[in-house]
Amino acid sequence: MTYFTDQQLMQDLAEAEKQHLYWEKFKYKFRDRAIPAETLWHLAKGARLLKAQFLNLSKDGLLSFRYTITDQALRHLHEFDLNMGGMLATDSVFPERHDQRLLISTQMEEAIASSQIEGAVATREVAKRMLLSGRPPRDHSERMILNNYLTMRELVKHKHKPLTPELICHFHRLITSGTLKCADKEGVFRDNDDVVVEDATTGEEFYRPPAHKHLKSLLKAYCDFANAEDDKQFMHPIVRGIILHFLIGYIHPFVDGNGRTARALFYWYLLKRGYWLVEFLTISRIILRSPSGYAQAYLHTEYDENDLTYFIDFNLNAMNEAMIALKEHLARKMKERRKLPVLLANTSLNSRQAEVLLWIDQEPQRTITIKEVSNAMRTTLQTARTDLNGLVAAGFLSKRLIDRAEHFFASPNFALRLKEAIRS
Repeated sequence: MTYFTDQQLMQDLAEAEKQHLYWEKFKYKFRDRAIPAETLWHLAKGARLLKAQFLNLSKDGLLSFRYTITDQALRHLHEFDLNMGGMLATDSVFPERHDQRLLISTQMEEAIASSQIEGAVATREVAKRMLLSGRPPRDHSERMILNNYLTMRELVKHKHKPLTPELICHFHRLITSGTLKCADKEGVFRDNDDVVVEDATTGEEFYRPPAHKHLKSLLKAYCDFANAEDDKQFMHPIVRGIILHFLIGYIHPFVDGNGRTARALFYWYLLKRGYWLVEFLTISRIILRSPSGYAQAYLHTEYDENDLTYFIDFNLNAMNEAMIALKEHLARKMKERRKLPVLLANTSLNSRQAEVLLWIDQEPQRTITIKEVSNAMRTTLQTARTDLNGLVAAGFLSKRLIDRAEHFFASPNFALRLKEAIRS
């Protein structure tokens, strides 16, 4: 046997395994070797089986999977454990649990991105304006986004409950209300086998979920897996949450809305397990940058004998990017908020008014309504109106009436007035 005499080949194989490459990438990487890529793939697959952990969640074998925790996955999980749960130090760059303004903002971002993954076409700016102003949705896309937002806020109310099919249906009903072709399918498990995952353009069939006659037993197994506390083999809670995310897509219990429900259940599970910082992560916004990668993570798992590693790694990478984005966002916020004490010391503004000026400073073209400030600041409409009119009187803002609502925006002298206020 000469397979193991090429040291460079063995090093390359070991490096490829750290990345847990799927077949297409593996084949390309080893395309010019003396040993055929197919032969090396069989060797790699054998090595993976030796390291794999196996899941058999249902007696009928319909939920049988395996997965491997790669070195990169271990690194991510360690970082998440350090940063996402427990009590954080007061000088941490992460938000306090009571930072409601940031929480509202991130819940909006997650709701918008999760809906856009599923085809919502409303822009981020228009969607945030709808959510902040409280106006009713104008179309299907906006309705999807509002539903996602309301569901995100609902999840925390149920984090101490065990998962049941009824609770899954409750989340699905919230997330799909008014968005399905048939309203009687909201919060109701499918009763046929007409659902097929296919390419919207070509009609190519990618995946056909289990028959509906198995749904009762599969969902019981799903809930048992979510509620398990004393598994003989330890599974990291974040890994379990990612698998729960995958399984909703795999089981496909609803005619539509499975993806949105899957991501909601992932957030619910991590909140249940004490990872409170997940509320501040906009993971779907990261996924939205690579929707094809998200879809392929599903397909690679299904095509490679139910190897969940691909889906686990993709989602851990997305979570890591979301964590980095949160750190960067908070670092910018901390830098900006250093202006607050100066503004408060040098002017007669209150803290809410100073915060509004920082909003405008970050987005000079932005317009703001009384309802938006009331919602964001958790104040009454009258307080928000008084605050904004005070900023107009001080020369920071101008206002005009649009569709019978007052809109406030940077005055022509805004930059100069703010500069004077900070320097004086």
